[in-house]
Amino acid sequence: MRFAKTIVKLRVPIILLALILLIPSAIGMAATQVNYDMLTYLPGNIDTMIGQDELMAEFGKGAFSFIVIEGMDHGNVAALKEKVEAVDHVDSAIWYNSFADMSIPMEMLPKKLYDAFNADDATMIAVFFDGTTSEDGTMQAFQEIRRICGQQCFVSGMTAMVLDLKDVCEHEEPIYVAIAVGLAILAMMLLLDSFLVPLVFMASIGMAILYNMGTNLLLEQISFITMALAAVLQLAVTMDYSIFLWHSYNEQFQHCSDNKEAMARAISLTLSSVVGSSITTVAGFVALCFMSFKLGLDMGLVMAKGVVLGVIGCVTILPAMILLLDKPLQRTRHRPLIPDMHRLARGVTKAFPVFLALFALLVYPAYDAYAKANREVYYDLGASLPDYMQYVIAQNKLEETFDVASTHMLLLDTDVPEKDVYEMVQEMEQVEGVKYTLGLESFTGPAMPKEMLPDKIVRKLQSGKWELMLVNSEYSVASDAANAQIDQLNAILKKYDPTGMLIGEGPCMKDMIDITNHDFQVVNAVSIVAIFVIILLVTRSLSLPIILIAVIELAIFINLGCAHYLGTSLPFIAPICISTIQLGATVDYAILMTTRYKSERTSGRSKREAVSIALGTSAPSIIVSGMGLFAATFGVAMYSNIDIISSICMLLARGALISMVLVITTLPALLMLCDGLIRHTTLGMKIKNQTVREEV
Repeated sequence: MRFAKTIVKLRVPIILLALILLIPSAIGMAATQVNYDMLTYLPGNIDTMIGQDELMAEFGKGAFSFIVIEGMDHGNVAALKEKVEAVDHVDSAIWYNSFADMSIPMEMLPKKLYDAFNADDATMIAVFFDGTTSEDGTMQAFQEIRRICGQQCFVSGMTAMVLDLKDVCEHEEPIYVAIAVGLAILAMMLLLDSFLVPLVFMASIGMAILYNMGTNLLLEQISFITMALAAVLQLAVTMDYSIFLWHSYNEQFQHCSDNKEAMARAISLTLSSVVGSSITTVAGFVALCFMSFKLGLDMGLVMAKGVVLGVIGCVTILPAMILLLDKPLQRTRHRPLIPDMHRLARGVTKAFPVFLALFALLVYPAYDAYAKANREVYYDLGASLPDYMQYVIAQNKLEETFDVASTHMLLLDTDVPEKDVYEMVQEMEQVEGVKYTLGLESFTGPAMPKEMLPDKIVRKLQSGKWELMLVNSEYSVASDAANAQIDQLNAILKKYDPTGMLIGEGPCMKDMIDITNHDFQVVNAVSIVAIFVIILLVTRSLSLPIILIAVIELAIFINLGCAHYLGTSLPFIAPICISTIQLGATVDYAILMTTRYKSERTSGRSKREAVSIALGTSAPSIIVSGMGLFAATFGVAMYSNIDIISSICMLLARGALISMVLVITTLPALLMLCDGLIRHTTLGMKIKNQTVREEV
C-alpha cells in the first residue's frame, strides 16, 4: 500500500518523467538496426553457415545474384556487365566475355555454358558481391544495379528479396500501429463505460511501447518481424492491465472518501493481479528464447521486456494520468454494451453436458487438423511477398526463361583430383532437378588441365583452399523436391570430399526446416511446462493446471486447424509463435474464472452456484479482453501485404475469439464435471458449509 500511496502522491512528477523518457526512447528506436535476413538467425556451427564464412574469407564473396536481360544485343550486354562490375561492393560479374573475346561467336562456347547463359532472346549475368546478403553495402549495390539495368533487366537473389521486404515493412509499420490503435480504441469505447478512458489507455500503453522499442538499442538489432509486430502485440497483450486498473478504481471509488484514496487501493489490488496475469504471458514469450533458430530469442526478449514495461506503466503512468484527468473521464462515462451475463451463466451451467460432449467431439478433428497445418507450412521467405514486388517478378522470370528456380554453391577442396571432380560433376548432373553445374571443369573436361585456363577465370572460381562451383536447380527453395535434391548432392559431395560444403539459400532453408521442426517441439514443451508450474503455484492445485491448459490447447488446435480446413499454408514461424503466445496471453481468461470459482466454492456455494457466479462475473472481463486482442490484430492481418505478418496477426485475432468462447462455454462444463477432483487436489479448498447440497 505504501508503494501505491507514493504513486498517487508523485503523480505529476511521474507524468513529467514519463514524458522526458520518451526523448531517449525515440532516439534509441531510431538508432536500432533492423535485420531483414532471416537466414542470419541460423546457428553458426552448421555447415551452411561455416561455408558462408569460408566463402567470404577465401573468395571475398558473399551475396549472389542472377540478372536476366531480355531483348538486348551482345554489345550492350557487355557494356552493362562492365557497369555492373564497376558498382561498389560488386566482387565480380560473370558473362560470356568473362570466358572468351567478344570477337568469338557465343555459339562456340561449350554447349553447357551457352545454354546456362542464353535462352531465346534473353541472356544472364551472374554477379557476386563482397558482402553478405543484408549488409548495407550489398543492398546499396543492388539498388544501384537496379537503377543501371532499367526495364529490360530483372535482378534476382536474396538481397533483392531483403530490399523489397525492407521497403514494404518501412511503409507499412506505422500503418500497422495506427490500425491497431484505432480499432482497439473503438472496441474499448464500445465495451467499456467511458468514451475518453480508451484514449488514456492508449497514451499510457504507447509510452510503454516506445520505451520498449527504444531499449531495443541494447540488443544492437532486431528482426523485421519483431519490429513489425512488437508494438501491435504489446498493445494487444497489455491492454488487459489497464482495464483491470480502471475497473478496480471505479469499484473502490464507491467506498472511498476521495479519488486519491480510491486510486491507491486500486493500484495495490491491481499490482498483484496484473503481476500474476503477466507472468503467464511473459512465460509464453520466454519460451521462444529456447529456439535454436535465434529469431525466437529476438522476438521473445523484446516481447517479454514489453510486457514487463507494460505492467510498470499500468501501475505508475496510467494511475497518474487517470487522476489528472478524473473529471473529464467521469463526465464521459456511458453504459457499456455488454449486458449482465448471469443469465447466460445459468444457461451454460444447466447445459454443461452438451458442452462436455462438444469438447470431446472436437478434440480429435481439431488435433488432426492442427498436426496437418503444421506440416503444410512454407519456408520460402519470398512467398510472403506480394506478386508485384521486383524480387518476385525477377525470380519468376529466371524460372520461366532459364528453368532455374534456385542456385546452390559448392565448396570443394582444391586437393581433390581433377578426374574425381569431373566424375562428381557428372554424378551431380544426373540428380533429378539439377539443371547443370558450373565450375572450372565446365571450361575444360577430363582431358584438359585447369592450368590451361586464363588466370582471370581461375581467380573467380578457385582460392588456395577451395574451388567454388554453382549448381543450378529446377526446384524452388524449401520445397520437398529441393530438400531431397540437396540430400543427394551432399551425399555425392561427401563421397569425393568429406570436408566439402554445399551452401546457399536452398541448403540454408533446409537447415532452417530441420532446426525449426525441432524448435517447435521444444518451445511447445517449455511453454506448457512453464505455464503449468505458474498455474500450479497460483491455484495451489494439481488438477486445475491440466484443466485450464487443456481448454486453451484445444483453442490452439482449432485455431491452427482452421488454416488446414481453409486451405491456407502458413509461414513456418507462425505456428511456433501462436502456440506459445495464445497459450500465455489467453490462459489468463481461464485463471480469472477459476479464481472466482474457488472463492465461491470455498465459501459454501454448491458447485453449480459457484461456477455460475464465476462465469457471470468474469465473462464481461473475458469478453473485453478477448475483443481487445482481436481488435488490435485483425485490422493488421487484413491490411498487411507481408504474409508472415498477416498470418501471425490473423492467428492471434482468431485465437483470441476461440479462446474466449471456449473459456466461457467449455471451462465451466469441465469445472462442473471435475469439481470433486479439483477439491481433493487443491490446497485450502475446504467447503465452509459442509451441508450445502452437491447438486449438479
